[in-house]
Amino acid sequence: MTANLPSSKKLMHTLAKQQIVLASGNKGKLAEFDQMLTAFNIEVLPQNKFNVSEVAETGTTFVENAIIKARHAAEITGKAAIADDSGIEVDALQGQPGIYSARYSGAGATETSNYLKLLDALQGEKLRSARFQCVLVYMRHAKDPTPIICQASWEGTINHAPQGDKGHGYDPIFIPQGFDCSAAELTGDQKNAHSHRGKALELLVSAMKAQGIITSNITSNITSNNTTDDHQ
Repeated sequence: MTANLPSSKKLMHTLAKQQIVLASGNKGKLAEFDQMLTAFNIEVLPQNKFNVSEVAETGTTFVENAIIKARHAAEITGKAAIADDSGIEVDALQGQPGIYSARYSGAGATETSNYLKLLDALQGEKLRSARFQCVLVYMRHAKDPTPIICQASWEGTINHAPQGDKGHGYDPIFIPQGFDCSAAELTGDQKNAHSHRGKALELLVSAMKAQGIITSNITSNITSNNTTDDHQ
């Protein structure tokens, strides 16, 4: 029942959340997407909630792999899907690990084994400039001929040792441009405001608004609704 709820809670209760599948089971990525999109009454669900298996990333670019993953998730679930393909490019390594960032240290790779291998590869190297790249793909359905594609990057340098316990992936060894701490030491809000994924998500939200996929910020709707109620 909603009859006795305050107007803001009524609105939250009655507006059904739009569900979008994230073509990943990565908890860190899920948290970032959820934090950015929940304000638009979107519920981001990991693909493993629908028993979607990992798909082979056979592309040679971030864009190709993101499309492959989004299409696979949309096809299996029957829902709209967002896929992220991201990685870190290190100038001294000619852009590696790049699209192989998640499996850089080979079979059974973990986030820790990956960044430790990268640190080992850069031992004695003075050129430590690097950047995170992120490509986001939104597909309305598996046969969507015009998926939304957004790309953004985050410049920085590779530290000599890991520091911080937030974030995920290569965050503990990445010092973002303009900061004197690692990405793993930033708050969630700081990271979303500066990171490759945060910037790509902002582009995605703008594109989704422009195409009428999402309409407005739910918080703004609630505020407006309360203001109207106060003056009735």
